[in-house]
Amino acid sequence: MDNIFLLFIYVFIFIFGASIGSFLNVVIYRIPANVSLIYPPSRCPSCYHALGKTENVPVFGWLWLKGKCRWCQTSISARYPTIEAITGLIFCLVFWQFGFTLNTLGNWILISWLLALSLIDWDTMTLPGSLTKSGLVVGVVFQGIQGWQTGTFPQSFVLAIASAVLGLWLFDLIRLIGTLFLGQVAMGDGDPKLAAMIGAWLGWKSLLLTALLACGLGAIIGGGAIALGLLKKRQGFPFGPFLAGGALLSIFFGQAIITAYIQFFLPTF
Repeated sequence: MDNIFLLFIYVFIFIFGASIGSFLNVVIYRIPANVSLIYPPSRCPSCYHALGKTENVPVFGWLWLKGKCRWCQTSISARYPTIEAITGLIFCLVFWQFGFTLNTLGNWILISWLLALSLIDWDTMTLPGSLTKSGLVVGVVFQGIQGWQTGTFPQSFVLAIASAVLGLWLFDLIRLIGTLFLGQVAMGDGDPKLAAMIGAWLGWKSLLLTALLACGLGAIIGGGAIALGLLKKRQGFPFGPFLAGGALLSIFFGQAIITAYIQFFLPTF
């Protein structure tokens, strides 16, 4: 009985996460286009026919339609159900690691913001300020709520703000040094704001780990793309997805990595 109940919970969380992923698809498409998130309702990007209730079901609606619009038979990108499925799976992984806690809710919110921002950056090489700023504010408020729940409200609230400032200043400094060294703009002005948002949510320790992981991922993947001829030297590429990837790794493995680092390099502290 317990296993059946647990399975039901995971199925529910996957459906919930996939539904959030469906909304993220709207955010990813409409915010760069300066289109309302509410109106018009979801529709075919080719013939603009509004989607019905069954067509709008996350993942399964696309499968039911065999990847084509029912009305004009135009192919619908597999990216939409992929984002929905990935969001649902990540939500399940978060619950698996953190259980019935406020931390689970916070990570769901943060990951939703990170998915939207990283894919917008991938598509447009921009990180909309409306998302980074709102994500930062929500992160500070959430840390305040979590601090109030644990009786550490002032410390949690101030730490969230300080970590956000650290993220902004750190990546502004990296941007400045990189620009001077390369003789061209080394980083978009949205990346420091994204780092500030991540700092507000995860704290300064996980922010620094996120920065390290993001730079490592960017160097490996960017270097590989140059070696394969997919990128030219000095050609710009979006860094937001790497920051989001570093933050995701910090969420799941950050505490273990930080603890291992302290035990190995600072055993006397």
